[in-house]
Amino acid sequence: MNHEPDGEPPTDRASPVGEPVIRRDPQVAGEHAVRFDPDDPESVAEAADTVRRFASNTAGAEDNVYMLRGAAACAALVRGTGSYKTAAERVDGDATVSFIRKWARVHDLPRSIRRHVALGEIAPTAAKHIARVSGESRFLLAWAALDHGLTVREIRSIASRVNEGMSVESALDAEGIDLGQLSVSLPPEAYRELRRHAALEATDPDEVVARALEEYL
Repeated sequence: MNHEPDGEPPTDRASPVGEPVIRRDPQVAGEHAVRFDPDDPESVAEAADTVRRFASNTAGAEDNVYMLRGAAACAALVRGTGSYKTAAERVDGDATVSFIRKWARVHDLPRSIRRHVALGEIAPTAAKHIARVSGESRFLLAWAALDHGLTVREIRSIASRVNEGMSVESALDAEGIDLGQLSVSLPPEAYRELRRHAALEATDPDEVVARALEEYL
C-alpha cells in the first residue's frame, strides 16, 4: 500500500518495512534505492552493514535520502532480529539501541511526512523528534514545522511538551506558533470570488476556505 487513502489518514507507515516508496521516486532520489527485506537473512545482513556505516557516518553523502536509507535499514534490522537490543548487538559498533530506535521511528512515519524529509523541507534530525509523538500529533507538528520554519530545537521542545501530556496546539502556542495559520496564493479569479462570498456572508475568508476544504477533503 503506497498511498494514504481518503478518510482518516494513517499515522504510521502504510507501505511494507524497507520498501523504498519515497526513495525510489525519480523526483526524489532517482532509481537507485535499496530495498531491505526483514524476512531475508542476506538483506538483513546488508541492513546491518548499512546501519553500521550509517552510525559511523561512512555510508555515503550526508543528504536526506541517504539518511532515509539509514532509517530504512534500522527498521528492517529491528524487524529482522526481533528487538532493538538484538539489532544493536548485530551491528556491534556505534549504533546504540537509542540510535536504532530513533531512526526506525523516522522510517515508520507516514508517507506524506517522509516525502517532505526526502525533499529537504523537513530536516531528518527534526523528523526524529516528530516521530517521537504519536497519532495525529505527528501531522500537526510536521505541518507546523513546514508552515512556520520551526528549528530542530523548537520541534524537539514541542515534541517533549506533547509527550508530557500537552496538546499540540498548546505546545505550539508556548513557542508563539498559531496552529493552522498559513499563507496561500490564489489565482485572481479565485481570490475575487473568495472575497465576494465572504463579504456577502458577512464572514472571514478563513471561514469560507475552511468550509470549502471540509467539503473537498
